Amino acid sequence: MGAGPYAARKPKGAAVQNNPHTTLITPKAPVAANTHGGRAKCLQRLVRLDMPVPRTVALSFDAVQRIAEGQVPDIAAILEQFDAEALLCVRPSSEDPDWGGPGAVLNIGMNDARYLDRSADMGADAAAALYLRFVQSYALHVARLDPDVFDDIETDGREGLSLSLRAYEDETDEVFPQDRGEQLIGVLRSMARAWDGTSARLLRQAKGAPADAGLGLVIQEMIPGVGQGECGSGVLQLIDPATGMPQITGRYLSQSQGRDALGEGVAALYLEKDERGPSLEDVAPEAFADLKANAALMREKLREEMQVEFVVQNGQVHILDGVRVPRGSRAGMRIAVRLAEDGIIPPQEAVMRIDPHSLNELLHRQVHPDAERDVLATAIAASPGAATGRIVFTAAEAQASAARGEPCILVRRETSPEDVRGMHASVAVLTEKGGITSHAAVIGRGLGLPCIVGASEMRFQTKKKLLNAPDGRVFKTGDILTIDGTSGQVLAGQPEMLEAALDDCFQTLMGWADAERDIAIRANADTPADAQTARNFQAEGIGLCRTEHMFFDPGRLTVMREMIFAQTPSGRAAVLERLLPMQRQDFVQLFRIMEGQPVCIRLFDPPLHEFLPTTRSGQRELAEALDLPVSDVERRVEAMSEYNPMLGLRGVRLGVTVPEIYDMQARAIFEATLVASKEGAPVVPEVMIPLVSAKREVELVKTRIDTVAAEVASEQGQEFDYRLGVMVETPRACLRANEIAPHSAFLSFGTNDLTQMTYGLSRDDAGRFMSAYVNLGVFNEDPFHVLDGDGVGELLKLGAERGREAQPDVTLSVCGEHGGNPESIAICRALGFDYVSCSPFRVPVARLSAAQLAISSKLGG
Repeated sequence: MGAGPYAARKPKGAAVQNNPHTTLITPKAPVAANTHGGRAKCLQRLVRLDMPVPRTVALSFDAVQRIAEGQVPDIAAILEQFDAEALLCVRPSSEDPDWGGPGAVLNIGMNDARYLDRSADMGADAAAALYLRFVQSYALHVARLDPDVFDDIETDGREGLSLSLRAYEDETDEVFPQDRGEQLIGVLRSMARAWDGTSARLLRQAKGAPADAGLGLVIQEMIPGVGQGECGSGVLQLIDPATGMPQITGRYLSQSQGRDALGEGVAALYLEKDERGPSLEDVAPEAFADLKANAALMREKLREEMQVEFVVQNGQVHILDGVRVPRGSRAGMRIAVRLAEDGIIPPQEAVMRIDPHSLNELLHRQVHPDAERDVLATAIAASPGAATGRIVFTAAEAQASAARGEPCILVRRETSPEDVRGMHASVAVLTEKGGITSHAAVIGRGLGLPCIVGASEMRFQTKKKLLNAPDGRVFKTGDILTIDGTSGQVLAGQPEMLEAALDDCFQTLMGWADAERDIAIRANADTPADAQTARNFQAEGIGLCRTEHMFFDPGRLTVMREMIFAQTPSGRAAVLERLLPMQRQDFVQLFRIMEGQPVCIRLFDPPLHEFLPTTRSGQRELAEALDLPVSDVERRVEAMSEYNPMLGLRGVRLGVTVPEIYDMQARAIFEATLVASKEGAPVVPEVMIPLVSAKREVELVKTRIDTVAAEVASEQGQEFDYRLGVMVETPRACLRANEIAPHSAFLSFGTNDLTQMTYGLSRDDAGRFMSAYVNLGVFNEDPFHVLDGDGVGELLKLGAERGREAQPDVTLSVCGEHGGNPESIAICRALGFDYVSCSPFRVPVARLSAAQLAISSKLGG
């Protein structure tokens, strides 16, 4: 590596040296990211590493702000730091490089005299190209001319330069400025004012920058990149930015004479030896070796994969800048893990560097970043990932499509439990109605299905089996769509996809995360397939198994309907006896898959009307199956209908008034416990009573379940353990937790319904107006997406405190969809909850989020 420029070259003047706002970057200069920006600080680090960095002056945030207000800095003192003949460039230096800034302006100092000098060195056309680039950049950004001023100039080189200078004079009534100081003042003023513009402010705030974020500027000497030896410029990084895998990538543009593939004296070279053509390694091996060594040193000392911007001058490397390599989620994870494995950063820092939300891009297929998108509509991104398939409008069509091996997308106005089998058979789901915790969203996340809900700008003609896009296009059964559940975009056609990436790197990162976190993570799983996914993602048990989904299998649905039509408790019990072995086998499978880990089974929750057909044809089919008059079926359906079924006869209320259902389920759970325990680790099932709001409800159900447990133990001649708890999803249950907890081994807060009841807000309908509410500042976030810490969180706090006051060892958890949300996990952890439970595909997100919270607390964050 070449020595830095400061070993033999001393500052030329004291004015810049003694000014804290206009600073020559030296190893000991007072430069910091929060005063001069990240780029200025990075350049100082490179100088400290004795890298060959051109002379650079940094302007502080305060200096740039004063420039924006019309106060010109001491330009003479700045220019004194550079050779009189040197060209300069100005680049932005915001505190966080991701916040961006105005575009760089190059070749400041180029004028008629410099053009003649450079023409002698590098050729007239190459010199004209430098001058032309500066003229047009200055015209657009400093003189604020319209870009179309240069639209008619179709030639480059000397003719293009002449025409551009004439166009500038015609538009401004002034000759193009020839003084380097005047040019620099104009550039500094334009960049400072651009940062304060409304559009720029909104753009950086969207990237997470505070409203008052400052901008620094760096003024750097430009290396000519021309001479007798190898000359050129480029960028290099030691990894593939798309994958994070070790690989030298980038580009190099040679300015040396004799290579004219891209024009006189200019040609593209490969970086490494390549059989396709010449490389920098071939023509300047020492420069290439220096470049690699500099990049490796940056990686080690800056603790990051860096993209090196460089110039080669007569075979010598000059480092112009080092920026963090742009990367997607896949590369970001691999970079962090490799840095930790190489001992450059600790594993804890690698864990902290990964945005938990970004894991969704690793767990699911995604539309390729470079793919063209034919966007039909944008709605609520309810379940991440992307999938392409032929559209179908019914669950039966989805199952038929799956049987033919054809990927399909289920299109519904809204889904119901009857659609679950169709969702299993689909590769994605699209609904007109619903929000982030609607039925389609919850089941989609559980199954790992890409799902978009609330697509109300599209017209769903489900009876005609047509889907109308806002632009007038009409799609019918069999047409191909793509659902991007990560962005919420409905796409026409079949864009290129990027496959999921769960490799050893992912497993290593998650292992480090698990070593740090201090709250357990379980999964919501209703089927053996869900349970297996939960195991694959290393969930620590099942926190919520919704048993009602097991009853919608066609072979069970008729039996369930027969039970509903039974007139007496004994009649209902007799019908349920036929469902018992089916339920028992379901639970045996779950217990075996989870291999002794806890499984929390929620007893039957939905209102019974959901199991009855709503159409005339469905009611006729049911009447035939049950050998009843159609009129009897119609009367029964009408009698069971409720104005607000989600607040009606469901959950524990059904268990109290129709206890035979819970009796059957309890027996199935306990018998399955004994079967599974014989073949593996002992099973201790957790039985959860839903929708409790009063102590007496728990007492009534607990008495019957304890009785069933005693009966099973007596019949089987074998004792077993089980835990009985409550799903806390009503505000009253939170407030009366001190009365409920003594009868419960655990309190699991169902935050979906708890949010719904606290707000008086339907989670299925909220999507229609929630975006407007968030945009208007009524809510900071969709409360069904991010747990409301002030309202619902206060109820959780009360419930936790009162529950533990009455029973100190009661287990506390959250099993709503908030369990997979990083911000919501923070609330649960702060309240001392034992675990959170979420959809299987959100388990890795929850594991990483919990680890980051634990690490932050250790660091005092």
